[in-house]
Amino acid sequence: MKSNNILQEAKQAIEQAQSQSVLEELRVKYLGRKGIVAEFFAQLTKLKGDERARQGQELNALKHEITRALEQRENAMQTLALEKLAEAEALDVTLPGARLPYGHLHITTQAIEEISRIFAQLGFQRMRYPEIDWDYYAFESLNMPKGHPARDEWETFFIAGSQQTLTRPNGHPLPEREGRVRAAEHPKLGRMVLTPHTSNGQVREMERRRPPIRMINIAKCYRRQSDVTHAPMFHQFEGLLIDRNVSVTHLKGTLDYFARAYYGKDRRTRLRPFHFRFTEPSFEIDISCGICGGTGEIHGERCKVCKSGWHELGGAGMVHPNVLKAGGIDPKEYSGFACGWGIERMLMMKLKLSDIRAFYIADLNFLEQF
Repeated sequence: MKSNNILQEAKQAIEQAQSQSVLEELRVKYLGRKGIVAEFFAQLTKLKGDERARQGQELNALKHEITRALEQRENAMQTLALEKLAEAEALDVTLPGARLPYGHLHITTQAIEEISRIFAQLGFQRMRYPEIDWDYYAFESLNMPKGHPARDEWETFFIAGSQQTLTRPNGHPLPEREGRVRAAEHPKLGRMVLTPHTSNGQVREMERRRPPIRMINIAKCYRRQSDVTHAPMFHQFEGLLIDRNVSVTHLKGTLDYFARAYYGKDRRTRLRPFHFRFTEPSFEIDISCGICGGTGEIHGERCKVCKSGWHELGGAGMVHPNVLKAGGIDPKEYSGFACGWGIERMLMMKLKLSDIRAFYIADLNFLEQF
């Protein structure tokens, strides 16, 4: 039996081990039930007397030395692992903290603030009016008759009326025919709607104060439309100026000032006669398309956004006398103009985007560009 050679061989293998699994393999190889040391112990039965006792002592010493070598190597490996972990997790409290990522305003909000600043330079005051309003302010006061197509449920979102039960003073409920009323309907103001435009603020502003009036109302609007240039919910701008001797010239000058301030001098604008119930005369404001450069074509194909080289910015006109009367203002003494357009559609023209839905998909890769 050459126990010294076995011990030297075992120590060398244990010293070179780099993992717990390798150490376990070496333990089984030398100290397992069928390992090398166990085989030597099995041969002791062939020996007699003093020789058997001497060989037994050597094997016990060999087993002890291999066991100690395994424990030492395991402790060394654990110490090394802890040192590496401590180094990896070392914290220098004197170092500056990690900077949190900075967010920014949504691109639509940025546009709203820019538009507000431009009109503030002309003396217009930013106002906010309801995004859920009565039919009267959304249609009736704006000179739209009962049968107007815009008041159809296929065009406008009406608020479904809920039922509530009225009671007598003694607490007993009234008969059903007398005790049921529509919570979303007013006897004089009509049904409630999700505002299809920001023009609902016109008469509300006239009721709030007397001329001169310079107001802008920017809010969410809702319509039953959905395609690359329309969305069921969008933001709209409404400008209103009422004073003595206001004319189309003032309207045109205001629109030109805004177009130059917001889009730059490279865009062309035009006014087209149109018909709106709440203005007379009425115009549609067009601006040259930023997608096709005003040509109406992209790579030989018709521009799917403008289709003609011009993009509709919005509507405008002189406030109709009936609207002034609804606001309690004498149309013989005062006149005014109103204008309005969609914020997202303005951004599409400015940024040369072809799909309005890009503003609402919450794609950070898109939003972080702005």
